[in-house]
Amino acid sequence: MSERDERDAGSGAETDILTRDREARYQRMVLNEAWLSLAVISILIGLLSRQGGLAVLGVILIVVSLIARLWNRYALHGVVYRRELSPRRAFIGETVNLTVIAENRKLLPVGWIQLEDEWPEGLPLSTGGEDLHPSAAPEQSVLRNAFSLQWYERVRRYYQIRCDARGYYRLGPVHAVSGDIFGMFRTEHTLPTLNWLVVYPRVVPIEDLGLPPKDPFGEVRAQQRIFEDPSRTIGVRDHQPEDEFRRIHWKATARKQELQVKVYEPTTSFTPVVFLNVATFDKYWLGTIPELHERCITVAASVCHYAAEKRWVVGLIVNGSIPRSDQPIRVLPGRDPGQLTRILEALAAVTPVATQDIATLLERESPKLPWGATLIVVTAHVNEELNSTLLHLRAAGRRLVLISLSREAPDPLVSEEVLTYHLPDAASPYLPVQTSAARQLTPTARRDGILQEWALAAVPAEEGR
Repeated sequence: MSERDERDAGSGAETDILTRDREARYQRMVLNEAWLSLAVISILIGLLSRQGGLAVLGVILIVVSLIARLWNRYALHGVVYRRELSPRRAFIGETVNLTVIAENRKLLPVGWIQLEDEWPEGLPLSTGGEDLHPSAAPEQSVLRNAFSLQWYERVRRYYQIRCDARGYYRLGPVHAVSGDIFGMFRTEHTLPTLNWLVVYPRVVPIEDLGLPPKDPFGEVRAQQRIFEDPSRTIGVRDHQPEDEFRRIHWKATARKQELQVKVYEPTTSFTPVVFLNVATFDKYWLGTIPELHERCITVAASVCHYAAEKRWVVGLIVNGSIPRSDQPIRVLPGRDPGQLTRILEALAAVTPVATQDIATLLERESPKLPWGATLIVVTAHVNEELNSTLLHLRAAGRRLVLISLSREAPDPLVSEEVLTYHLPDAASPYLPVQTSAARQLTPTARRDGILQEWALAAVPAEEGR
């Protein structure tokens, strides 16, 4: 979101309708110039024929026309329009309060003003739904309000928005129409004031997805002593010439009467990076399956939420772009308090349009990530290119986890080398999600250090009914 959009999206953002984008305003006269000509002719005829009534009628029409033109010119001056959202971020199932405010900040009353807000169809109104009207724009409606404002008067309308679907919703721009009190002239203006409402994706416990609650992405402890945690001492050993002075364990040295040094626990910072594949078909340009697309996003959000609760350094990379932009969706690994919020906002903005294949994205982004990072691939399908890329990265020493929501089982060769979870019914709103107690997690015989493989045997749907 740009700085200008963020400023306009604030709860107190307000705009004078005629101080923004004057070129978008134009006037339309209901009574055209022919009526003025008729008024002049009636005056002349009245004077020549000594018909006072006819001349007076022409004069009244000219005076009213001049007053109406002047009134129309200043009808929208000093009129302020704004929206207030509380809150501006919500989860699916929550309700957001919307206040629409129109204010007249001048002595001249506004006889009538009509405001039409562009409104996304994905945000139904639980109250005030009768003000929503169809729009010619695709997937858009119009929130229509009409006001009559006295001098220095402020009017509010209250609505409640149901957040039924994940999304990054834009409210606005607004089209304002007003005119004189006689209805002879009117002024129209398109105001580019935008507000944004972020609806986060659904987050569920990873146990409900079918993932094991303990070490679902492999062992956190390092197998080689490349990094050591000085705060965790696991033993002592004899002193060696290359040991630093600060490693000396003085109490153990005093007991043994020989120099002893501390042995620290070998650890590494666990850095999961979620790679989300937004494509639901093998060829991402063939279309999308909305329900499967949302399930993948729910799995990715739940994994990131779990990592944030563990205070891990977590990141997100998606083979898609930000809406109305060509910028890729990428949240670099971090552990600050706002990291989870940034990830959820990025997932709220995810669209089903893929910009590249997930295998190509893995090959391009993996060299930019820390070597000890765990790459977690969440995808709705697994093709040969992805299998080949996973095996290549595993052979190069990368730590990988594959979470597949496809109906087809993953390639056995990949499952032997990469920690793989097959979750065809995970986070499905139509199929009952089996709890962790109703699933059987069977560890295979092969365990290779960090690598742990699990075969997920879900209870058949017939038995769960």
